[in-house]
Amino acid sequence: MEMKDVIEKRASVRHFVDEPVPEEHLREMIRLAGLAPSVNNSQPWKFIAITNRALLGNMAGAVRTAVDSCLPTCGDENEKHAKSQVEWFSTFFEKAPAVIAIVQCPYEAIVDKALKHSGMSHNDINNLRGHPDIESLGAAIEHILLTAVDLGYGGCWLSGPLIARPALEEHLSINAPWRLAAMVAIGKPSQSVEQKEKKPLEEILEIRA
Repeated sequence: MEMKDVIEKRASVRHFVDEPVPEEHLREMIRLAGLAPSVNNSQPWKFIAITNRALLGNMAGAVRTAVDSCLPTCGDENEKHAKSQVEWFSTFFEKAPAVIAIVQCPYEAIVDKALKHSGMSHNDINNLRGHPDIESLGAAIEHILLTAVDLGYGGCWLSGPLIARPALEEHLSINAPWRLAAMVAIGKPSQSVEQKEKKPLEEILEIRA
């Protein structure tokens, strides 16, 4: 499939066929994720591919517990519905044939070596630069999503489960300085999916010649 076609076909998939994702396909997704650009080529990432159903169920259970803790149930039906949606969007990954956890670690930038007399910390300069470490992870995750489409799968980028980050890190044996940054659910779509309508080019492009 041509790259243009892969990009145009990519859409968020949350319902999957009960069919395993072969290890060689997961390895290829992660191999190409590792080719993504990163700040100072620091490659501040690791990837954990999870296909164990019991583990995914335990992870989803931890997320439900966190949702209940953060969003107490009340009598308002609108709030109940919103909470139910938040819980589902944060836990549907337990039904995915595979989940890739993206794990990040701190990085040292070239500019860090010039901060000694500036009064700024690594976090200060990282904030001023728009968090290039997080931008790097985004590039790697996009590689996973596009590779998944090229291999005949669908995927969904998840941040909602991070509401239970400490518990998920414990389940995945992630220890400092590493921390869970995001998750991607992977599998063959159980139904036809299309990208949601996007803004027209004329609305998002400005050329200053």
